[in-house]
Amino acid sequence: MTPTVPLTKDLVLVGGGHTHALVLKRWGMEPLPGVRLTLIDPGHATAYSGMLPGFVAGHYRRDELDIDLVRLARHADARFVRGAAHAIDLEGRTVAVDGRPPIAFDVLSLDVGAHSALAETEGFEDHAAAAKPLGQFASAWTEFLEESISTKRRRSIAVIGGGVAGVELSLAMTHRTAADDAPNADIALFEQSDQLLQSLTGMQRHSLGALLEKENVRVETGKTVSRFTAESVEFEDGESVSADFILSTTGARAHEWPARSGLAQTNGFVDVDSSLRSISDPAIFAVGDCAHMTFAPREKAGVFAVRQAPILFENLKSALAGGSMKSFQPQSDYLKLVSTGRKSAIALKYGLAVGGNWLWTLKDRIDRRFMRQLNEFPEMDSAILPARAASGVRDLMGDRPPLCGGCGAKVDRAVLLEVLPVATSPPMDDAAVVEQNGRYQVLSTDHLRAFSEDPWIVARTAAVHALGDIWAMGATPQSALASIILPEMSASLQRRTITEIMAAASGVFENAGASIVGGHTSVGAEMTIGFTVTGTSDGPPIRTNGAQTGDVLVLTKPLGVGVILAAEMAGQARGQWVMAALDQMTIGLKSASTALSGSATAMTDVTGFGLAGHLFNMLEASDLGAEIVAEDVPVLPGAVELLAEGVRPSLWEANRLAIIDYMREEVPCDVLYDPQTSGGLLAAVPADRIEAVLATFHDRGESIWQIGRLVKGPPSVTVC
Repeated sequence: MTPTVPLTKDLVLVGGGHTHALVLKRWGMEPLPGVRLTLIDPGHATAYSGMLPGFVAGHYRRDELDIDLVRLARHADARFVRGAAHAIDLEGRTVAVDGRPPIAFDVLSLDVGAHSALAETEGFEDHAAAAKPLGQFASAWTEFLEESISTKRRRSIAVIGGGVAGVELSLAMTHRTAADDAPNADIALFEQSDQLLQSLTGMQRHSLGALLEKENVRVETGKTVSRFTAESVEFEDGESVSADFILSTTGARAHEWPARSGLAQTNGFVDVDSSLRSISDPAIFAVGDCAHMTFAPREKAGVFAVRQAPILFENLKSALAGGSMKSFQPQSDYLKLVSTGRKSAIALKYGLAVGGNWLWTLKDRIDRRFMRQLNEFPEMDSAILPARAASGVRDLMGDRPPLCGGCGAKVDRAVLLEVLPVATSPPMDDAAVVEQNGRYQVLSTDHLRAFSEDPWIVARTAAVHALGDIWAMGATPQSALASIILPEMSASLQRRTITEIMAAASGVFENAGASIVGGHTSVGAEMTIGFTVTGTSDGPPIRTNGAQTGDVLVLTKPLGVGVILAAEMAGQARGQWVMAALDQMTIGLKSASTALSGSATAMTDVTGFGLAGHLFNMLEASDLGAEIVAEDVPVLPGAVELLAEGVRPSLWEANRLAIIDYMREEVPCDVLYDPQTSGGLLAAVPADRIEAVLATFHDRGESIWQIGRLVKGPPSVTVC
């Protein structure tokens, strides 16, 4: 047996900026054994600054701008934590993140960027957009443009900040608003100093200034903003300028929390030495716009962030494993390719300015190559079989997809029906039921093979998933025993990991009115988290055998979790799809169970056997058939696309084969066989009660879908 390498160190990257993105790409190809890598960022993607002007001008789609952080994290075998960091405990060695307990680190790197210098100006937050963060600006610009196109009204735009970014984005906006599908806009550029483009030479300023004049961009210098309103920008000289869209490209302003944590800083930016380490804490690094290079101060520019990446990569490894530090030496001058709105650009270097369409072609090629290296990954190696193996091994491993996590790793339904004793009646109920003196005890157990590198997400999902069996029977959760298997790791990482798991799970159980009363832990090949749960019911629990002809079938969560998780494992799923799936998986069913319990004649939760499998359990128990309307079945974003591309979770085929003889698919609906992890409730509701049930969900702001109805048997499912 090949031994696994124990985990001994936590490396935490805070922020998905360009430097960290490049480090993640390289880490995936050259990892340091024994390191658990974590990326923390508030969003699933980060926008690439080099293509922003081209996007604003209409040359790129919005999705072409994004670096998918979820896919990058998967490539690097890193856990991705979606959340905003807001403090560092230097003594306790933790990072505080919104919505979850602090995350521990041995080595920490910051790449959190900066925001507008005007952020504190009155009215900015409500009425203006900043060029950074890029993703937020891109969304604001899209919304403004769509509104302009729909109203066909001439709009006014005010750009604050006369640096290269302000000029470039003004030209991009001019080009886009002059397109056939958009009304023209009046664009004005305002600069606080008495001259635009102060960092450039006279020749360079003249070239860009001439372009602004040619495109009729109004330019005013010596203008200091005093406040923003919904319809204008007001200046300290008393002038007020009308504006439907306000963009700030002014100098970068540091986020307050890194410096507030006690790190040495200059104007809020973390002071680093030539190794990119904090000068006050050698376990902490900072790069990109959030760092101040004390050894060679420079303006904030993406080129430095990109070129810091290989140095940071090597120095992080040295900090974790020992070794000498490398020095970063920023160049004093570098090539700036400034797009001019049209598919043309001006090159600035050595004090000169050269323009032409060919420079746009060059810039486009450079930008696309940069994005390809961060969004394209080598295919996962399939399992390599030895030359000689037992009969059947090759057939079993053949072309099957990799073994999924979550409920996609369940044993086949057909196998379970063959070998498990029927201890309850009807069979295949969600939980065991014990009656004692007129009260009912409901018991169940469930565990999940990890589908994510993040213990917090896996634990929350496992807790919700285990409780699903209690909620599906209309019972009240009471207690839980935890069962945790950790991969081999040091004692300090064990403490950190179990602390995260228990905090995550305890929150779910407490919200459900239950508590964790004990459990068991062990070390194994991979992380597995499960719970044995109990619940109580004053009356007979809701089973799967009480459905009646004419009942309406309702579902409380969309399908598609299985195929999305399978695609994420293979690096084929978009980050936004993965995040939407994880959000659904961590939603508890307490409220839905309460709303359905008084009306449902039969109920189950949809998990590993898919909607079709769990529905068929209900049909067998109730001796009924079902009609499902395919277009009414809710599906998570991305699931249909992935299934159409042939992506299949490992349990999908077994789910289909187990009941294919009872399926009549007038309309193909592959998602019905998709194994769900922590899926929704599937309930049969009498037709005369359905409006009241729907109204209850609507009043609570919760989701529910009518997906079909029950008809006279024999047990079968018609999909129409």
